[in-house]
Formats: sequence, structure tokens, C-alpha cells
Amino acid sequence: MTTAPHGGDLIAAVLARHGVTHLFTLCGGHISPILTGAQAKGIRVVDVRDEVNAVFAADAVARMTGTVGVAAVTAGPGVTNAITAIKNAQMAQSPLVLFGGATATLLKGRGSLQDIDQMSTMKTVTKWATTVKTVPALVPTLERAIQIAMEGVPGPVFVEVPVDILYPEAIVRMWYEKEAGLGKAKGLGAKALELYIKGHLYRQFHAPTWPDGVRSMQLPRLPSRGGDSALDRAAAAIAKAQKPVIVVGSQTMVGVKDPGRLARALGQLGAPVYLAGMARGLLGRTHELQLRHNRGAALKEADCVVVCGFPFDFRLGYGRGISKTATLVAANLSAQELRKNRRPDVAVEMHAGDFLVALSERVTGKADGWRPWLEELRVPEAKRDADIAAKTKAAGELIDPLHFFARVEEAMADDAVLVVDGGDFVATASYILRPRAPLSWLDPGVFGTLGVGGGFALGASLVRPGREVWLVWGDGSSAYTLAEFDTFVRHGVAPIAVIGNDASWMQIAREQVEVLGTSLGTDLRRTDYHKVAEGYGGVGLVLTDPNRVDATLAEAKAIAKGGRPVCINVHLRKTDFRKGSISI
Repeated sequence: MTTAPHGGDLIAAVLARHGVTHLFTLCGGHISPILTGAQAKGIRVVDVRDEVNAVFAADAVARMTGTVGVAAVTAGPGVTNAITAIKNAQMAQSPLVLFGGATATLLKGRGSLQDIDQMSTMKTVTKWATTVKTVPALVPTLERAIQIAMEGVPGPVFVEVPVDILYPEAIVRMWYEKEAGLGKAKGLGAKALELYIKGHLYRQFHAPTWPDGVRSMQLPRLPSRGGDSALDRAAAAIAKAQKPVIVVGSQTMVGVKDPGRLARALGQLGAPVYLAGMARGLLGRTHELQLRHNRGAALKEADCVVVCGFPFDFRLGYGRGISKTATLVAANLSAQELRKNRRPDVAVEMHAGDFLVALSERVTGKADGWRPWLEELRVPEAKRDADIAAKTKAAGELIDPLHFFARVEEAMADDAVLVVDGGDFVATASYILRPRAPLSWLDPGVFGTLGVGGGFALGASLVRPGREVWLVWGDGSSAYTLAEFDTFVRHGVAPIAVIGNDASWMQIAREQVEVLGTSLGTDLRRTDYHKVAEGYGGVGLVLTDPNRVDATLAEAKAIAKGGRPVCINVHLRKTDFRKGSISI
């Protein structure tokens, strides 16, 4: 066993300086020194059952802490397994650093184990991707990578680290001696090879070289406010409005360590607010300004719409969902997102959270004048809540999803975190479940990725110790990451997972059966998912009796509080609550 310093130690020292507390991984010989180096620096190493979940967990940490998330995966299939999660992080604008193992520098392209062109793929799904070729370049490259991940429009970066820059020099020298027969060379060709390898080893461990593009790369800069004039124009637009609406999206929360500051700004402004994505919960469980239903109708009636950190994509009708007569104000870190599909009347290129604070300082004393408009919006809001409550049926065969979530809403602790991963079941939950606090709602984001649940719940549980973490799974999506119950048990975290079991990919089946007349490819079984969780060391509960909903939820909460992860297999009855709601 060696105790000599190595490249993994250098990486760990940089991560520790930047406040990284967790590194997610699935072990591999290419990356082992990163793991041991992290542990030696007090960084908790959390190993998962699929590399994609290492990245999802790092994503959750980044979203909930405002710092960079970190994962390390082995070469080849380790890297390719992580691609979906990296693309999800790119579209969700989460700041991540992914280390990817690679074959030794001298063996690149020679057919060694798991040697593929990783860079070509990773460049397309990251903000920046680079290969480190020498040990002296490790620290400056990683410092630059973290800076790039966090600055401007945040996003994931990929750092490829060949195995021979991670292990101690003596071990790497021994590897090369064994492979090339150094010291036993005969003939001019063999002597030349020996000299070449010795020179390569010297440069690799001692020459102060930089990897390609690091020194010369132009760093992204945080966008300016576009001058105070843009803020003044935005303030003037909302100040003169009679019917303003504010829409707050996920980007508003990126890098935010003090969400209370943003909540206070919205309260001071006093305009009706719709929260989306990671911004859910920003105003707590209930707030007089917060609206949850009928957003489309409100945007059509408003005379001023302020969109914060939210692109004009399908969720806002590609910008067409906002009245053409309304004054449209938008704040976003991305110049492209500011003007994609629809150009706002006032575009402010800056962090949307900072924009809200600045706006609240400029617009004061307007809340009372907007009270009639807020009350007008509250009428359909209350009607929609009443309609949903009327559809809730406790009695009958199996479990009504609306009734189930109504009881979960009452059962959740005041500090609960919600992780949602699924289609029809999760969408139903979004009508009823109310995040309790800022940074307590995790969904995949605009990519709509199934399979985020296990990794997100792991990351959330680790950075919010002692808090309830509820993982809402569809029966289809649960199978992607149910194996992470093994990780939950090994690492001592205890989320409460609920699986809506309707034996169908119902989000797709609803539309497909009606339009095409077949359920082809959407049929599942009422599988014993709770037994799978038990097999991985968790606790499994099955719920088929509507009269047992409250008791089962109470039992699950007690089990989780005792430190064991629990899975409730909820057998659902068929409903038409979300008929015709597919998004494509």
C-alpha cells in the first residue's frame, strides 16, 4: 500500500478549497486516486449503483446548495452512462464538474481497455470539456473548470483525467517499465523508445505545461445589468401596470445561497406570482401572492408580464401564451434565452434573482393598487382547488391518486423536500403538493428526463440531513433507479419513496389509446416494487386499501425517521383527471 502523493490528492485539495463536501461516483480503476484523495481531505465519497445517478446526485447538491456539484466516473462506459444526466444538467443550467477516467496518455488510440473518444461526445453536452495531460496542469485546469461551471450561464464541465496522471509517479514508472521493457532494451529502436518514454514521464510529472485551450480560453463573464436604464425601464413598466404577473423560473435559484432575500423582494413588489421548477417553494407552502393554477389565462389577461429566469419555450407557449398587448419584461443570464421565440419589450441580461431584488428597490407602494387584480385571479384559483377536491374519492377500489396526494400534503413535515420523477402520477402530484420552503422541490427540468429520482433523492438527503425527503415515482420511472435503495441503505439516508402503480406508462397511454386505438408498448404489471426495495435493504409497504392511506403514510414517516429508507407501492385506480394532457 502506497502513501505517496498523487494526482487524486491534488484534485481533492482544489475541491476542498471550493467548499465541496460530497463526491459521487461508481468505482473504477481509472479513477481510484480521486476517491482516496477526496476521502483524505474530508470530502464524503458516495458510491452509487449506476454512473448516471452519480451525476444526478451531484446535480441535486448543486441546485440545493448554490455550489458546484462533483462526480467522478470511470473510462468508456462509465462516461457514456453519465451522458443523459450531464445533458439534463446542461439544460437545467446546473454547475457541475464531472471527472472522467481515461486510458494512459501513451496508450490513447492504441486499443487499450475502455479507450474511446470521450471528448467528441462530451463537448456537445457540456459547457466546456478538456483533457489534462500532465500532473502540473491538474490544479490550474480544475480551478478553471470550477470557474467556468459557475460563471455566466451555469452548466456542467467535463475534465478527462488519464489514469497515469492520477497515480504516484513511481507506480506509473513501474507500469511503463513493465509494458515497454525499460532497462532491457537492445538495439537502436528499443533504446529510442526507452528515451522517448523517459522523456514523456518527465514532462508528464514535472514540466509546467497547460492542457490545450486552458490558458488561452476566454472566460465567460457574468452579464452586466445592461445598464441601470434597463432596470429603470423594467421598473417603470411594472409600476404603471394595472394587471401585472410575475413568472419565476428555475434559473432564478441558480447559485442562490440566501433564497429568503428573493422571497422578501417578491413580497415587497406585491404583484401576483407564479413559481415554476426549482422556484417552487420560494414563497413557502402558502402565500397571499402565490398562484398555482390557470397561469395561461392570467398571462392572457395581464397588461405587464415579468418573466424571471424562464425561457420562452413550450411551457410558456413559445412566448405566444403571453398577450401581445402586454408589456413583456424578461431577465435571464442567457442572451439567447432572452430572445428565443419572442423578443421582450424590456430585456435585462443579468441573474434573475438579483433582478428581482433590484426591481423591488425601485417599485414600492403598488401592492394595494394591485389588490383587486390579485383577488380577481384568486376566484378561478379557488374554483380549481375546489374542482380538484370534488374529484377526490376516498372510497372505491384501490387508491385514488388525488385522494392519496391530498393526504400526503397533510402528512409531509414542514421541512420536507420533494423529489419528483415520473409522468402522469407526478403531474397529478404537482396540482396538490405544495413545497414547504425554497430549494425544496427537485424535478428534472426542461429536458423532462425520467430516472432522476434515485440520484436526486440521494443528493437531497445528504445535504439536508434530518429532513424528510419524499421521492414521488411513477411505476415506469421507478425502475430506472430503484436499485439506489442499496445506496440509501449503505450511506445511511432514508427518503420516503412512493410509487404510483397503475401498471402503465399512463402519460403516454392516455393519448395513444384514444388516438391510435392501442396500448402497445405502454402496458406494465402491478409489480411488487416494495419487495425490490426490501431486497436492497429498505422497508417495503404496499397500499391497496383507501382506508389505510393515513396509517401507511404515518408508518412510512416513522420508519424513515428511524433511519431506514422506505418504499410505498401505491396501487392506483384508473382516473381521467389528466385526460388529453400529453406534452410532446
